[in-house]
Amino acid sequence: MENINIAAVLARWIHFMAGVMWIGLLYYFNFVQVTALKNAAADGTAAGISKHVAPRALLFFRWAAVVTWLAGAALLGPLFVDAFLLRNGMGGIGIGAWLGTIMLFNVWVLIWPNQKKILGMVSATDGEKNKARRVAFLASRTNTMLSIPMLFFMAGGWSHRALFGL
Repeated sequence: MENINIAAVLARWIHFMAGVMWIGLLYYFNFVQVTALKNAAADGTAAGISKHVAPRALLFFRWAAVVTWLAGAALLGPLFVDAFLLRNGMGGIGIGAWLGTIMLFNVWVLIWPNQKKILGMVSATDGEKNKARRVAFLASRTNTMLSIPMLFFMAGGWSHRALFGL
C-alpha cells in the first residue's frame, strides 16, 4: 500500500480552495463589481458596496492570494527552485508559479494600496483617488488576463510538460 503524504494532500487542497476564492473574487471584481459600482454611483447607492462589500471582499481577496501562493510553494517543496528557474522538467508549473507570483505582487503592491485610497481607508485627494482608480483597475485587469494562462499551467503543470520538450 502506498504511503499518503498528508502535508502534501493538505497543501494541495488549501492551494486549490484558496485559489478558487482568489480567482473567483478577481473575476467578481472585474466582471461584476466595476460595472455595479459605476451604476450605483450614478444613482447614489454606491455607499453600501464601497463601505460594506468591497472592503470585506478585498480582505478575502488579498489573503486568499497569499494562502494560494504559500500553499503552492509548499506543494513544490524541494522542487521550488527548479520551478522558478524553469528547469528539470518544471517549466510548465514554473510558468504558472511565476504568473501567480506576479499576480500576488499586483494584489499587494498595486491593487490593495490604491483600493484603500479609493474606499477612503486612507486619506487621498480627488486627484490621488482618480490615479488610484486607474492603477488598481489596470492591475486588476492585468491579473484577470494573467489568470488564464496561469490556470492552464497550474492545473496541468505536469501534463503540459510536453509543450516545452521537458
